[in-house]
Amino acid sequence: MTTVLIADDQPLQRFGFRMLLESQDDMTVLDEAANGTEAVRKAAESRPDVVLMDVRMPGLDGIEATRRITASGDRTRVLILTTFDLDEYAYAGLRAGASGFLVKDAQPEDLLSGIRAVASGDAVVAPALTRRLLDAYVHHLPAGSGVSSSAHPPPDSRLAALTDREREILTVIGKGWTNTEIAERLHLAESTVKTHVGRVLAKTGSRDRVQAVICAYETGLVQP
Repeated sequence: MTTVLIADDQPLQRFGFRMLLESQDDMTVLDEAANGTEAVRKAAESRPDVVLMDVRMPGLDGIEATRRITASGDRTRVLILTTFDLDEYAYAGLRAGASGFLVKDAQPEDLLSGIRAVASGDAVVAPALTRRLLDAYVHHLPAGSGVSSSAHPPPDSRLAALTDREREILTVIGKGWTNTEIAERLHLAESTVKTHVGRVLAKTGSRDRVQAVICAYETGLVQP
């Protein structure tokens, strides 16, 4: 059973999400939050598998709420809901630790599959779309990140533990390659690719594939 916390300042929106989620045999809504502060508190209390997080809420917004929830170290994952698929809020949400994002007018089946994917540890955003998103908003990266015009970006501690092969895997993850594409182009078994990806996530401290893409950009392995 996948447990969900719905965070949205619109009561009708929360009601609609609850009706949809509780129509599923494998999902249950633990609680609702009308703002970011409530979302952080209730996530800590109920420890849901997934927080369905609106971005624009009064007081503490969804981005800061996401940052606080993911920084707590709990297993809870956050799925950001945005008005537009490529707005800066989506980018900020991913950098804050969200495991993906969906637009609010997504089809019900996409929302349900997205929640299931996030709960299982996958990223909702397709690799190619993730790269598009980061290409569009890479200028939001903080000063001192590896993203620059330099051909030799400064070393980053997150890369220190990676083997040459793992660094190569992180680079192509950042370029939006799927596991199947990595296996085909690097002539590896897909099971081997999955093992490498898992080690890359662990060594770089990336919660999921989306965070690994962001890491590839921030460390300069991938240039916009």
